[in-house]
Amino acid sequence: MSEYIRSIEYTTQMASGSHWSLRVRRGTVMRLTDLQGGANVGMLFYNPENLLERYNAPDTLKCQHTFRLSRGNCLYSDMGRIFASVVEDSLGWHETVCGNSHASHVQARWGKRDYQSDHNDWKQNGHDAFLTELAKYGLGAADLAANVNWFSKVAVNDEGGMILDPGHSQPGSQVTLRFEMDTLVLLHTCPHPLEQAAEYPRKSVQIELGVAAPVTDDDYCKNFRPENGRGFRNNSLYQLGLS
Repeated sequence: MSEYIRSIEYTTQMASGSHWSLRVRRGTVMRLTDLQGGANVGMLFYNPENLLERYNAPDTLKCQHTFRLSRGNCLYSDMGRIFASVVEDSLGWHETVCGNSHASHVQARWGKRDYQSDHNDWKQNGHDAFLTELAKYGLGAADLAANVNWFSKVAVNDEGGMILDPGHSQPGSQVTLRFEMDTLVLLHTCPHPLEQAAEYPRKSVQIELGVAAPVTDDDYCKNFRPENGRGFRNNSLYQLGLS
């Protein structure tokens, strides 16, 4: 157990092309593990008490002066609050600019998907995976936002185009989130939109949920950037209003 995790209470695995959503309480940790290497986990965050408040990728990047996510970074809402902090990370790079794969991407790269023929091995895409989960909460396409792609790294080639680093995440790579407010979490294990593998990626991910250790005044994420300190104060004011 790490200094950020008091206990692990639940463990599950998501197969490739899967999607899931759950309401996570403040003070929960979520540890993701790439089991085979080369996984991609798309993730979005919403405030379950006000579903109009959701993850804001541009604010998350610009207020922390970064293009990538790693340990120390916080994940901001469009209200200036912090959904979660990245408390542990073995990779040093996760991207939140490329968005989701769509059915057109999957068909162009790996052929038309057909649930009637492929059943649970059909080639799901991130866009439709998120829409399926959003519908459970009365939300739809208008409520989609730019998502995080955990375990994925993009670089820029000589022509200025973004390319996916295919060897970035090795088996056993991990990232751990600590939730700083109650959060509705949507996630999928569909391919990254820039994935160029010859076959549809079949990568599973382990998810562990548990109880976080208390946040201290010298917390790494809280002090990683001055803006993060303000984000934590915004959270405190919000929690005061709830109580």
